[in-house]
Amino acid sequence: MSIRFSDLPRRLSGTLLQAPAADTPVATLLLDSRRVGLTEGAVFFALRGPNHDGHQHLAALYAKGIRLFVVSQPPASLAPFAGAGFVQVADTLAALQALAAQHRAAFTGPVWAVTGSNGKTIVKEWLAQLLAPDEDICRSPKSYNSQVGVPLSVWELAPGRHTLGIFEAGISERGEMARLAAIIRPTHGIFTTLGTAHDAGFASAAEKLGEKLRLFERPGFELLVYCADQPAVHTAVRSRGLPALAWTRGAAPGAALRFRLTANSAGTTSVRVRLGEAEAAAHFTNERLALRLAARFTLPFADEPSVENALHCLAVLLWRQLDPAKALAPAEIQRRLLRLHPVAMRLEMKAGRHGCYLLDDTYNNDLAGLSLALDALSRQARPGGRTLILSDVLESGLSGAELYARVAALVQAHGVTRLIGVGEELSYELAEGVQHNQLLTPNSKLLTQFYPSTEALLAELRPADFQNETILIKGARRFGFERVVAALQQPQHGTVLEVNLDALTHNLQYYRQRLNPGTKLMVMVKAFAYGSGSYEVASLLEFQRADYLAVAYADEGQQLRDSGISLPIMVLNPGPDSFGQLRRYRLEPEIYSLERLHDYLQAAREATSDGAGPLPPLHIKLDTGMRRLGFAEEELPDLLALLAAHRAALPVAGIMTHLAAADDPAHDDFTRQQLSTFRRMAAAIEAVLGYPALKHALNSAGIRRFPEAQLDMVRLGVGLYGVEAGAEDAANLLPVSTLKTTISQIKTLPAGTTVGYGRRGAATDHERRVATLAIGYADGYDRRFSNGRGVVLLHGRRAPVVGSVCMDMVMVDVTDIADARPGDVAIVFGEALGISELAARIGTIAYELLTNVSERVKRVFVSE
Repeated sequence: MSIRFSDLPRRLSGTLLQAPAADTPVATLLLDSRRVGLTEGAVFFALRGPNHDGHQHLAALYAKGIRLFVVSQPPASLAPFAGAGFVQVADTLAALQALAAQHRAAFTGPVWAVTGSNGKTIVKEWLAQLLAPDEDICRSPKSYNSQVGVPLSVWELAPGRHTLGIFEAGISERGEMARLAAIIRPTHGIFTTLGTAHDAGFASAAEKLGEKLRLFERPGFELLVYCADQPAVHTAVRSRGLPALAWTRGAAPGAALRFRLTANSAGTTSVRVRLGEAEAAAHFTNERLALRLAARFTLPFADEPSVENALHCLAVLLWRQLDPAKALAPAEIQRRLLRLHPVAMRLEMKAGRHGCYLLDDTYNNDLAGLSLALDALSRQARPGGRTLILSDVLESGLSGAELYARVAALVQAHGVTRLIGVGEELSYELAEGVQHNQLLTPNSKLLTQFYPSTEALLAELRPADFQNETILIKGARRFGFERVVAALQQPQHGTVLEVNLDALTHNLQYYRQRLNPGTKLMVMVKAFAYGSGSYEVASLLEFQRADYLAVAYADEGQQLRDSGISLPIMVLNPGPDSFGQLRRYRLEPEIYSLERLHDYLQAAREATSDGAGPLPPLHIKLDTGMRRLGFAEEELPDLLALLAAHRAALPVAGIMTHLAAADDPAHDDFTRQQLSTFRRMAAAIEAVLGYPALKHALNSAGIRRFPEAQLDMVRLGVGLYGVEAGAEDAANLLPVSTLKTTISQIKTLPAGTTVGYGRRGAATDHERRVATLAIGYADGYDRRFSNGRGVVLLHGRRAPVVGSVCMDMVMVDVTDIADARPGDVAIVFGEALGISELAARIGTIAYELLTNVSERVKRVFVSE
């Protein structure tokens, strides 16, 4: 559904104050004046909140190129906003939600909604991962489940591309769910848990549950998946007559599926599936389904929250077995379950100092979350005490005395041996109760300490006081317990590649703003996204509405599909043995020779005869001067004849070429000759096809230097990752990756001492300090950096490499950096030590250094 700005007054019950110079289709809904990306078709909704007012940023947005505005209070004068469109509405948030709801109405496929008190984001992400090989999925980014986050998420739903939507819905007070339900309009749903989060916004737990279930009380709703082991939820769902599939780990009445769990010593959980009561399981009773359901499955988790979340997803997979078109072999279900990976911002397990083990759950703190986290703590088989560091419990809806009586009961029930409380309310209620023996059972050996604030705890915190303990750190976000984790965590002496997702977004918008209206954007994520991490980068690009991704090999595309990426993906180097993989995972091949085209034609025939379905459309690569891969112009007659004879079997998505020197002005005539040849050859191909194909030729450098040749699509590569293709780019791009390592040891060496293998670190006539760093050529640090050709940054100063780069370490001279100490962080490359400079030192290019960073190097993704 295409909505133009001129449609908004009618759709939003608003008033057109000023028509824009160009009545463009609405493409982007913009709420944050700091995150302006694609300006074409971007509509800014001036929202008001307790601490912000979007109306204050209209002039700044206009200066950045935004021309479409929805406001509740117009500027005093529209004269400074020449050419801009303004629509006035009574409530900009209501208008935003109404527009998203109308957009959703155009989508006719299934939409899943996930709600509950805990686990919404994880269940959403895992369900997307599990269904990605079969569906093109639009899902909420991160935990966008609020009154603002939901409309932004639903707006990304593309009726022409997506086959399935998965959205979170979270509420904190009465009336909110009705508004979210009108936007999401789910056909299917999952209810995770009913906990104490946001109790304060409701008169009772029953009222909160009723509000949450309003999400599924809409005409056309088909199925709710939930756990029948929650009596209140089970009763409420049945009393409302909602169409549902309930599962149980015991024998809850009315459950269609029964899961019997067995914990394994390897940190996994075995699941045996049984049918529940005959009436509830009626749909599953045919023989074929019974055989499929008899299989055992293994979940790659042992902690209670992960198991609970995974069982919701498993129930959905089993329900899909009812549809023969969506049914999976048990082995395929198992394969997908084992590929589930943890979702950030949830409980994490980390090594601590002095033999301790940390359970880091510093994301939120409510009674339900505390109970689940304590379950994880109590299941740890490690010897030693169990310590809980706990902040005030927020939004419980209970009085202080009642709340902390429950907390004390949970603490004792889970075998906690030491409680460290942080927060004025917790300190008062628990300390008073402990002092008067009101909260502890007789003979309790629980040790307690209380602090009014996190700062007070940190001032007295001594890691040596904790020996061989398992420590659960559970705090509400505002208490900043990540500082407590940092103080107790074992120092990390490894090497880390820090990827700045905000810088990546900045670079994407830098190139995007140079695109002509209607030009599509393909982004290269081959070679592990130039070393940055394929899935994480691809996920960001999907949210930022890139049009295509490109990978080198089919396996890379499959990994992205398995992780839930649904954008169209082109494969640069497909082999005949991967054609079946291309079909299964909807990957579009680059075809560059008659031999490969014949192979693809034969595979298409075999797939049709086997009933497997057609192969994906292809991209024809033309060699216009690179002299590497592609059809040369003299091969064009044979190519045209083959395409003309097999139009149906060989659908063409795109026609492409590769420019040899788009970044070098000295070769501009050659580049223009390439582009002229490409246009000529592409026109001949389209004439034979009888339909237009996506024509794409420009790379990162070409996007800026040859705007007249953007054609239908461009391919953004290394420029996205902050590697400049020219002086102007260098001034505008941000470095995305920072490679960091640490000092393992420092030695003071007498004059005349050599360093390293082969004594290649030559002796000097003076004493020097040499630091050994925890990085080597196995991590991707090139051996050509040996003997002073490489440098690192320590405390902002350069330290040259001494001797040969070893497999796992390298030595640098820190004689002139007196404050260098073991454990200090060294910058191998980053903003202050440019990767292009380092590449020039060893006669290579920045691409090589980026892509050489080993996958054994941990990637850390950061965003403001």
